[in-house]
Parts: sequence; C-alpha cells; structure tokens
Amino acid sequence: MKERSPQGHRCVPHTADVRIEAWAPSRERCLAEAVNALVDTFADTQGAHPTGMAEFRVEPGNDEEALVAVLDEVIYRLDTEGELPLDSEVHAFHGGLTVRWRTTDTDGVELVGAVPKAVSLNELRFAPDGAGWSCAVTLDV
Repeated sequence: MKERSPQGHRCVPHTADVRIEAWAPSRERCLAEAVNALVDTFADTQGAHPTGMAEFRVEPGNDEEALVAVLDEVIYRLDTEGELPLDSEVHAFHGGLTVRWRTTDTDGVELVGAVPKAVSLNELRFAPDGAGWSCAVTLDV
C-alpha cells in the first residue's frame, strides 16, 4: 500500500454527495487541508490570483464543531460574496480559532463539479490519528 504524505487531502467515492478526507501534522493544518479539499471538489483554482483577504473567528467548541464551522463559512461566502479561499491560515486562540484566507472571485475560476450546499453531520470525523490529525466529511451537493 502506498504511504500517504504528511499533509494532503482527497475526494473519496460516495453515493449522491461528495466525501472528502484531509490529514496533516496539526489540527490547524488539517482544517486548512479540509478547506482545500472542499474547494477542489468543484473549482479549478490553478492560475487564479488572490483578489482579497478574509478573516473570521470560530468560537471555542469541540473539534468536529470547529471543522463544520470552517467549512460552512466557505459555503456561506461562496453563496453570499462569490468568493473562494485560495489558501488558508488557521491559528488557535483561547480554545477557538482564527482563520485567514487569501480569496479570489468565483469569476476567476472554472467550476468543474457540483457546488456544495451544506456540510453533513452524518459520518463526520475529525480527530488525532497516528500521524497527526485527520478528518472525513460528507458535503451535500
């Protein structure tokens, strides 16, 4: 079996919806990889240039709640602002998170898949594993 890289993400087969997995050495990097995985399910950002910055905070809570909050924010900003994160920085603060994105307008990317409408709580997983942190999420499309 092929050994996985220390950090990355992938889309895995799932009936009707989209399922993503992400992994990284730290909780914060795993969240950033999950954002990349979500965007990669429906947009080709190769060649896209940043047009803005966004920052938001996630209040203290459990790890799965944090994952859902970050991914929900991607979907919300896509729907309301027409923007996508190109890269993410996630930092812990007093039990919560600060998330910073360099963003681009959806006009600057090619849509290559179904745009997610929501994060499903069914079979949600986000926890430490032997190599750091990993998560798995189903996205409703």
